Amino acid sequence: MDNNEDDSYLLLSGIQHFQFCKRQWALIHIEQQWEENVKTVEGQHLHRNADQPFTREKRGDKLVVRAMPVKSEALGITGICDVVEFVRDEEYGVEIPHLGDGRYSAYPVEYKRGKPKSKDEDIMQLAAQAVCLEEMLVCDVNTGFLFYNEIKHRVEVDITDDMKDKVKRVFSEMRDYYMRRHTPKVKTGTFCRSCSLQHVCLPEIMNKRSVKSYIEGKLVE
Repeated sequence: MDNNEDDSYLLLSGIQHFQFCKRQWALIHIEQQWEENVKTVEGQHLHRNADQPFTREKRGDKLVVRAMPVKSEALGITGICDVVEFVRDEEYGVEIPHLGDGRYSAYPVEYKRGKPKSKDEDIMQLAAQAVCLEEMLVCDVNTGFLFYNEIKHRVEVDITDDMKDKVKRVFSEMRDYYMRRHTPKVKTGTFCRSCSLQHVCLPEIMNKRSVKSYIEGKLVE
């Protein structure tokens, strides 16, 4: 896949939506629908602090890079890491262009507005960032961090080979939906109440009739 095919790349951040709800992901990334709620606005405010376009900050043996663009040509995904910390590591690190002399290990850091979740959507997004960094830098990325604003604490995450393999499987499934332009139906639940797209998705009627037929019915009333 070459640079002329960037338009066909999936957004890395979409894996978080997909793990939360496949239908939500399709509504956003295939149908291009979006609605704001309190959670999305709070999340945008939090990311403004992390996403200073590709800025660098040196702290001793650590270089902090914010809003770092990442990409995997193998998976056809692109996105931005909130923060990547490059820590000098002469034993296990690798030489990285533009960082000067020495060897460094890379650690992605993702910022989240809430608190740790029972589902693994945040971890999968972090693992996807690790996959991109490994391909770009030709190195191993086995540790990352999730910073949760609600608890003001960062959680260390071991990024295993199984997680990376799952990332590849999930993006393969996402690409299948994307290429077919298919928005799946899903089982509704209490999690629908916190979804920013509940009024677009119409979960209360989804199991009874299709959204298309519901809208068409409203048009002829």
